[in-house]
Amino acid sequence: MMKRFPKSIADAIRDAKILGIRAGSKPHRIIGIWAVVVEGRVFVRSYSLKERSWYRTFLEEPRGIIEVNGKQIKVRPVFTRSERLKKLVDRAYAEKFPTPGSRVFVQGFKEKKRRDTTTELVPY
Repeated sequence: MMKRFPKSIADAIRDAKILGIRAGSKPHRIIGIWAVVVEGRVFVRSYSLKERSWYRTFLEEPRGIIEVNGKQIKVRPVFTRSERLKKLVDRAYAEKFPTPGSRVFVQGFKEKKRRDTTTELVPY
C-alpha cells in the first residue's frame, strides 16, 4: 500500500491556499502552487505546462519536496489516471478556490491537458 501523509499534514495542506514545492533534486527555489486534499490524499495540477515546470521535472526525476508549516517533506509523484479521482479533484479545486478571481484558473484546471497532469504527492 502507498504511503500517505499523516492527517495533520493533509489537514494543513487542505487548509492552506498555497503549497510550497520543489521538484527534482537539483538546487532550485521552492515555488507556490495550489493543492487539494481528496479522500485524505494530496493532489496537484500543473497550470502552465511549461518546459521547465515542476510537472515536467517530476516526469524526468520523480522526487522532490513540499514545504508544510515550515517543514520540508520529501515527496514522490504518482500520476493519476483515475477519472473518478480527477472528477473529485475538479470539485475540490472549485470548493477550495471559489472567488471570482480564482474562477478562471479553476475552470482552466478542468481542461484535458491540465487534468492529465493530476498528480498525487506521497511521502517517501
